[in-house]
Amino acid sequence: MKEIRQGAYVARLARGPGDVARAQALRAAAFLGGEAAYDADNHDAQCLHVLIEEAQSGRLLCCFRVLMLEGGAAIARSYSARFYDLTALEAYGGRMAEMGRFCVAPGRGDADIVRLAWAAMTRLVDDHGVMMLFGCSSFKGVEAAPYLDAFAVLGAGHLAPARWRPRVKAPSVFPFAELLRPHKPDLKAAMRHMPPLLRTYLMMGGWVSDHAVIDRQMGTLHVFTGVEISAIPAARQRLLRALAG
Repeated sequence: MKEIRQGAYVARLARGPGDVARAQALRAAAFLGGEAAYDADNHDAQCLHVLIEEAQSGRLLCCFRVLMLEGGAAIARSYSARFYDLTALEAYGGRMAEMGRFCVAPGRGDADIVRLAWAAMTRLVDDHGVMMLFGCSSFKGVEAAPYLDAFAVLGAGHLAPARWRPRVKAPSVFPFAELLRPHKPDLKAAMRHMPPLLRTYLMMGGWVSDHAVIDRQMGTLHVFTGVEISAIPAARQRLLRALAG
């Protein structure tokens, strides 16, 4: 992927172990609250790592990693497969990409940073002929109560198609689609509590698992999230490709 420059920011791929270590340090700050210097696992070595930096200072503001898969037969290699039974997706024949560990530096809420991250992801999708993008979208904390409206909205209108739907694998889950079927959500509250990454997936026509995994190690609740590239509305595809240059 060629680097992308927009305004005060630049997106590029990690160029070596030093860049990966910077991403791991940012992930620790974002996900672990400084309890560890680095967030690292054995999936890092298999992935491309995307960095969003301040063009002038080089300060790292955002990062994520991408695992490329030739098709669903390889989905057991994904990070998501640790938490979800993805047997249904093994039949998917197109190229896939898992987007993971997406985070922004604490205190940096500039929407342009997130837009540039999606521009970089769009460039990777096009460069590699990806047909499905997937990953885990995280809610901060392990208690579901603050997010009941958001989960009710997901359960009512954004569940994965039955042919691709993940099944329960993790020992601790919140089965929101079943439990919140009678819940009438406050739509404004739901959108306010929906993670930005997940909101973007939904705007692209994305879908989620029917349950959230309670991940106490990372201190999050997360849902499996997927989007088929062909299902992204044409206007949004044009916008993403314009951002990607």
